[in-house]
Amino acid sequence: MRKVLIVDDEKNIRLGLKAMIEREFPGLYEFSFAEDGQEALDKLIGSDIDVVITDIRMPIMDGIALINHIQEFDPKPAVVILSGHDDFQYAKEAIRCDVKDYLLKPIIRDELSRTLLRIEKDLQQKEQVDQQLTNSMQQQEAFQESQFHYLLNHPHLADIELHQKLQQIDMLWLSGGFQLGILKYKGSIEGMGHTELSARIQAELSNVPEPFRYPRAFTFDKENQLVLIAKHRELFQFLAERIAGSGYFAYSMGLSSYGSGSNWLHTAYEEALLALKYTFLQSGPGIIRYENIGQKSKDFAVPMETIKKIANMLGTGRNKEMKTLLLELLDMKTVSRYDISYLEALSQACNEHIFDRVFHIYGGESVEILRLFKKVGDIHHFHFFHDYFHSIEGLLYRLNEYVSTVKSFSIDHKEMKKAVLFMQENYHKDLNMTIVSNYVSLNYSYFSQAFKEYTGDSFVNYLKKLRIDKAKELLETTDLKVYEISEKSGFENTKHFSRVFKEMEGVTPQEYREQREVMR
Repeated sequence: MRKVLIVDDEKNIRLGLKAMIEREFPGLYEFSFAEDGQEALDKLIGSDIDVVITDIRMPIMDGIALINHIQEFDPKPAVVILSGHDDFQYAKEAIRCDVKDYLLKPIIRDELSRTLLRIEKDLQQKEQVDQQLTNSMQQQEAFQESQFHYLLNHPHLADIELHQKLQQIDMLWLSGGFQLGILKYKGSIEGMGHTELSARIQAELSNVPEPFRYPRAFTFDKENQLVLIAKHRELFQFLAERIAGSGYFAYSMGLSSYGSGSNWLHTAYEEALLALKYTFLQSGPGIIRYENIGQKSKDFAVPMETIKKIANMLGTGRNKEMKTLLLELLDMKTVSRYDISYLEALSQACNEHIFDRVFHIYGGESVEILRLFKKVGDIHHFHFFHDYFHSIEGLLYRLNEYVSTVKSFSIDHKEMKKAVLFMQENYHKDLNMTIVSNYVSLNYSYFSQAFKEYTGDSFVNYLKKLRIDKAKELLETTDLKVYEISEKSGFENTKHFSRVFKEMEGVTPQEYREQREVMR
């Protein structure tokens, strides 16, 4: 639906024009109105009006002043002038401002219809051309991006082939000098993909001062990071200033040094990659230049003793001491002094000697805990160092708790096995939970809970079943009297024995013996 702005200081004329257009083109136009040129100009700013139909003589701002202001718009709406005067000066100004038609009042409906049909035809043709141009530009950009990506992934191309590829994508300007930056999103938006990241960066680049905006090219590398290459250093300086601004779209950038020639392309890419790694040590989105990190020391030794101490402390509950060792291990001043490979080596050593060790010693259940912190295995899963540190700390605390539980369970399991064996050997004696818990040196209440978890039954029920099982065995295999079997099974008297036996088996001890004799 096209949008039409009707500008006239007489209300009846505004409404009359609207009615005339709606009768001829029902449902094709959406209308807005203004009483003078200034009000019309205010409505045009920031809107997408397709057609302006305006009177010339109006208070505050007349139609001629309005159409002159419209020349500054991009895109410009189509303009139709209405006038009660056939004035050559007005017509001359209308021609200069590319007005589509100059209609005299009173308006003849057929003339207005023909004018609107002609404008519609022009608008459709313009939209087709714009779409074709957009499609062509998008195809060119897509082709350039794909070829640039190919060049990054084939560092050993012959000079002739490299030159041909650069010529195909209009990038021979590399011979005059360029800089390369790698941009990585470090915000909180879930699922930030190529399309949105590219669109946001392109929007930023449109704000770069005109002389420094082009030439440039971009693509995404194998790590899904945006690789931007440009002739002018000022373009990257502009982005650096924007990154530093508070509340800005969160990404970090590694920037190569400035060089020239197609052979410099892969060197620049490697420099920018290394510089980007160092943004991990910052506290927020920022930019690292290669020349500021190229001389970091690689003369380091991983503090294995500290790592082994932390590993040995798991399960001891000494969180405070572990935290102290972790702060020593991942001290920012020490980490910043060395090449980033030092931190990568630290991470690898922690994986092997702490986390993998827990898995191998304590079994598969610990994998569930490791999954909660699966990113800890690679520092590059994190945006910033402090996130990595807190995840390592959290994982250690969880593992400490887990290992402690496993150790406790192992100890308890051993003690419960010992308790059950004691009961099986002494069921016929005066036995109670106090005696057995003391025998295995465990707290009475704790023993009660641990015993039930181990056997699935309470101490009293378990002892009853154990004594009744022994009594059934004697009833079936001996000729002992019931009172003798009661005594040998650990019951205090025959009456109590008979009651418990019937309660558990449904028959008396004597009936049970008779049944078994018949079955034999």
